[in-house]
Amino acid sequence: MSAQYVEDVKNPNEKVQIEPLGKKGTDSSSLNSYAVDDYVSKFLDMSNEAKDNDHKEKTMKLREGIKTFPKAVMWSLILSSALIMEGYDTNLLNSFFGFPAFNKKFGNYYPELGEYQVPARWQTGLNMGYNCGCIVGLAIAGYVADVIGYRKTMMSALATSVALIFLQFFSPNREVLLLAYVLLGINWGSYQTLTVTYASEVAPTTLRVYLTTYVNLCWVFGQLLSSGILKAMTGSKSPNAYRIPFAIQWIWPIPIFIGVFFAPESPWYLVKKGRDAEAKQSLKRLLTENSHLPDKEVLATAMLKKIQMTVKEEEAVSTGITFRDCFRGSNFRRTRIAAFTWMFQSCTGSTLMGYSTYFYIQAGLSTSMSFTFSIIQYIIGIIGTVGSWFVSKKVGRFNMYFFGLCFQSIVLIIVGGLGCSSSTSAKWGVGSLLLIYTFVYDLTVGPMCYCIVAEIPNSRLRTKTVMLARNLYNVSNIIVGIVTPYMLNPTQWNWKAKTGFFWAGFSITAAIWCYFDLPETKGRTFAELDLLFEEGIKARKFKSTEVDVFNAGKLMERFGEENIKAFVQEAEITEEKIRA
Repeated sequence: MSAQYVEDVKNPNEKVQIEPLGKKGTDSSSLNSYAVDDYVSKFLDMSNEAKDNDHKEKTMKLREGIKTFPKAVMWSLILSSALIMEGYDTNLLNSFFGFPAFNKKFGNYYPELGEYQVPARWQTGLNMGYNCGCIVGLAIAGYVADVIGYRKTMMSALATSVALIFLQFFSPNREVLLLAYVLLGINWGSYQTLTVTYASEVAPTTLRVYLTTYVNLCWVFGQLLSSGILKAMTGSKSPNAYRIPFAIQWIWPIPIFIGVFFAPESPWYLVKKGRDAEAKQSLKRLLTENSHLPDKEVLATAMLKKIQMTVKEEEAVSTGITFRDCFRGSNFRRTRIAAFTWMFQSCTGSTLMGYSTYFYIQAGLSTSMSFTFSIIQYIIGIIGTVGSWFVSKKVGRFNMYFFGLCFQSIVLIIVGGLGCSSSTSAKWGVGSLLLIYTFVYDLTVGPMCYCIVAEIPNSRLRTKTVMLARNLYNVSNIIVGIVTPYMLNPTQWNWKAKTGFFWAGFSITAAIWCYFDLPETKGRTFAELDLLFEEGIKARKFKSTEVDVFNAGKLMERFGEENIKAFVQEAEITEEKIRA
């Protein structure tokens, strides 16, 4: 059979040359000449429509994106708000180590210090319990979400967290408190995967950076709340003063649960499950008709076809959707980049922010002033995260992440240098530099990490890749959590501000890796990223390389005759179901 030329319905004067369909099909005689032309023509029309939608998504202005996808923004913000709970609880634990009532309840008395302190091994154990729980939670969420969807997995975690907060609140000793943090860590782990993945899948390219980095804002907001509440409680003489911050956590789960219940499921998840009619309804729920979109039915149809083609193309070039597939071919590169991006968020000094109150106390500041510094720190963090929305629009993900690491290295080296002095001015200098570090981190590395990790994986393996990446982050956190209490605790290594030297070394290492391995994803759609990774484009060439997505000729060659026929038929059946 000779090569065929099919008229491009979008450009009638041009013809696309394709290989004979029978060459890829297993039963080329099953279709007569007319049927072949009919299916090819429909497929070509669908590929052009997908290409047009991909281009429109890429070039959409921010104002148009907000007007067209306000519901997508709302639902994403609701789901991501669950991370306020995690930011609150994790910062609460580390800040509690500088809280007198908590130390008296769960610590030991040290006569040489004249005060109660939670032993370093128990500080480590409580943090490890949380991080180990997160690893288990990520594994569960990564599997369950692929089976029952993001919404149902999220609602299950929110419902169980209500009961587990009781365990925290009534903990009679360190052992029960450890159990509470292990079990709650399972819930926090599920939030880590689901929120950032959902945000990336319900928003167009132009809004993706804002909704994924909002996750970092939720973290910082939770940390600010916990520091503010502990600051207000520092003057309390009640031995149960530490329980009030635990009890405040009951505010969050129920309203977020209600919001998640009414949210639409991710259309990408539904397409991967073959529930295309539901996916289109989900897309329509994310859209709002306006001057830029007079008929959302048309856009929903085009978006659905683009998602279907992206998923189908990934099926044609990849072997499966198991965890093992995350380490095969171009997916291994994507998994590595996502994992290292998240790992270096953890081990480049950010631990000093989590331990900021305790760090300030050990550096010589009063308890009250230490909590004040922590509150200022998190307000600055919020300002930094909001600022990242404006800066990223101009400079891109790579530049922000890379130069953020470089500047963090400089700040940490200076912090370490000041730690060599015992003067009061040096201690205040350390406190001021940690505020600068916080601003830089939350302007660059902190928020950009969530955006990069959500964009790097392919759609079929996104949940699993994010889970693996976050687990490397949690393993890193375990190691960091083991050494940090010993560095800061006056009964152990007592390094104090000199820990800055240690983390500066990791920041420099991370910057070197970043330059050679982290690609620029700004302005790239998921389809474009798939093609760039598949062709093995070098990291520093991602920004300048031109790609031709949804190329009809290449798609036909990959799919083969039977797959083209099945794809077109499935699309027609979906439309009939929707009309019915």
